[in-house]
Amino acid sequence: MSEAFKDVPEIFEVDLGESLAARTESLASFRELGPPDLCHVVKSTGKSGSRDLGSYHYISGVDASSSASLAAYINSLTYAMEESPAWFSKGTSWKVRNGCYWRVTPSARVTCFNAFSRVDIRVEVKMPGGVQAYMVDLRGERHETTSDIWVETYLSALLRAILYSDDTTYYLDAYRKLDPLTSPDSEIRFLQAVETLFFKGWQAGSDPEIQVATVVSNHLTAGIMKYFGDSGRYLPVVNLFERLSARESEVASLLARSYLGMNEEVKAVQVMAQAMKQTPQSYTLLHVQCDFLRSKGKLEWAIKLARQAVNCAPSEFVTWEKLADLYIDLAQYESALLTLNSCPMFTFNGRDAHRNLVSARVHLPFSKMIGDILPEKVKTDDDEADPALQRLPAPGLRGTWARAYALLTRLVSQIGWDELLKTRSAVFVMEEEYRMQKSQADMHRATSSMSSTAALTTADDASAIFSREGDDDASTRGMVSLHTLTGEPESPTAIPTIKISPGSAEEVATKQVNGDRVNGTTPPGHDLERPGSAAGMAKNGDDTKQGVPVQSETFSFSNKRLCERWLDNLFMVLYEDLRVWTIFRAEVAHFKTQHVAYKKTGYEWEILGELGLRLHHKEEAKEAFQRCLDTPRYSQKPWVRLMEMYADEGDIQRCIQTAIRVAAYQHADYTEMTYPTLIARSFFKLGQIHGHAKISFTLLSMGLPDQILKTMDSYLHYGKVFRVEGYDF
Repeated sequence: MSEAFKDVPEIFEVDLGESLAARTESLASFRELGPPDLCHVVKSTGKSGSRDLGSYHYISGVDASSSASLAAYINSLTYAMEESPAWFSKGTSWKVRNGCYWRVTPSARVTCFNAFSRVDIRVEVKMPGGVQAYMVDLRGERHETTSDIWVETYLSALLRAILYSDDTTYYLDAYRKLDPLTSPDSEIRFLQAVETLFFKGWQAGSDPEIQVATVVSNHLTAGIMKYFGDSGRYLPVVNLFERLSARESEVASLLARSYLGMNEEVKAVQVMAQAMKQTPQSYTLLHVQCDFLRSKGKLEWAIKLARQAVNCAPSEFVTWEKLADLYIDLAQYESALLTLNSCPMFTFNGRDAHRNLVSARVHLPFSKMIGDILPEKVKTDDDEADPALQRLPAPGLRGTWARAYALLTRLVSQIGWDELLKTRSAVFVMEEEYRMQKSQADMHRATSSMSSTAALTTADDASAIFSREGDDDASTRGMVSLHTLTGEPESPTAIPTIKISPGSAEEVATKQVNGDRVNGTTPPGHDLERPGSAAGMAKNGDDTKQGVPVQSETFSFSNKRLCERWLDNLFMVLYEDLRVWTIFRAEVAHFKTQHVAYKKTGYEWEILGELGLRLHHKEEAKEAFQRCLDTPRYSQKPWVRLMEMYADEGDIQRCIQTAIRVAAYQHADYTEMTYPTLIARSFFKLGQIHGHAKISFTLLSMGLPDQILKTMDSYLHYGKVFRVEGYDF
């Protein structure tokens, strides 16, 4: 249509300016980096009596260092208008009447105006006319901008472009992604802005796995390490961190990590040794040392540092996670399970997003070049899947819940399900033991003797723990100290536990995912023993079921722990994954023996491939994704997973073939970004093995269309311009 942009996606408004009004109302709800930038355009025919049209789209990667740079982007849209059709009134054309390109800064609460405060920088362009820039606060009031505000806005926009670049869980309609940094000069300016605002980075917030943002653990440092780390170019950040560490010794952890990325291990060790004298309580510095010792096989030394890191930051999830991971490496599975049980869990807060509005219509142009490569974007039978596969709760895990589940799956991949249940019963209080202890306590209470008061306290405390309700913020409860893990005595009243219900396998299990409860019915397992629900979640009649064996041996709560409810729920999630996977592999084996083709829909193969990756069955997962490609289903995920696998294996031919499809899908989603992307990361891995020249020659030998070849060469061009390892061979 003539009022739409030619190659730019758009969402047309029902009421003119409603997207701007909704944005202003939502400013207070943005917590950290904020959502992508919004470009709002008003189009008019220029004739009196005609109705203006309002449209908007989302954008990231545009230079936000000044009002002129943002106005330049709006001006570029005037050249992207589609021509008027023949039936349109002669002499009438749609023009951009005025556009308001605006962005949201992070929602960190600060005492002064800066880019990491919850303010909105807006640039209004009037055609013809001028450019007006102003700032909107949480109350919707306008303020003048300053040079400092522009530097901060520029940096926050770059961080969003970098951190949101390959986040598959974050999707918006009409979302354009452009290259944030296109030249070495722009990269230098980025590093200068980082150096200026580095010590304010904690105000921008941090990843959901970090409870308290610090100078070295925040979105700013995460963006820096992601951008330079994915390409293996640590020299620019080494120079930056050298200067910053002179002002703040804790920055030495980032400097040491960068030196290790450059394979400068001697310098890294020297930096760590010097920094430990100044900041011995820095858990980030201790973790860098842990990773270095772990790479050298010194696990016993690394475990001591991990314990010290927990003592330094006991309320942080990452310290307990690192300790549990090392216990698994050392095959100390009981200690690993106890440590995992002690992890403080935080409520997951996703990326900031715009409020969805009802649109008049959506204009999503689709490239003809892409249409020749990708399947039709229509729903087919291959988009259907068995409800049992769609109801798997594990894909919905986020934040600390997903990281804890990853540890649990790593544990079960090493020792198996049966051994995991034995380990769980060895370290956690089981239902039979709890009932026996409670029965003995009731008998002692009947005697009303003063000597039994101490024995009753333990049972009453355990009962109170069992009956507690789930708490999203578990960072202040149920934490096992390092004295417990090292064998020293601990007060029995501070012990967490688990309860196994002897009920049937068909009973309803209440699962807790990301802090929210999801109810579902679990069918019987296939060659798996089903774990019961926690004691605190048992129904009224469950505690009186018959047929429970009574243990004759003496038992005390002082030598076992109570399992946190969230971990009990993760066991149920793991059981569901293992049950489905076991049935799937048994069916595959059966069909192979019968020499019959095993058929699944494309969506089912995709779910099974993701399931195999979660359970650390890489080869089976690869096979499932390859089978998914045989179906005409419009989905990027199997291509992405296979591309990453082939890149890790150094398979240059197959990696390029899958990368072409991934590039097509990204282009269809208006991702015009070269780096940082999943494709660039895979190419750089291949470049370290084969060199960029071999990748380029392989692309030429495939006889690709010019447009596709140009798109794929852009990733190698970035490597040449920024001197990524392998660009010169």
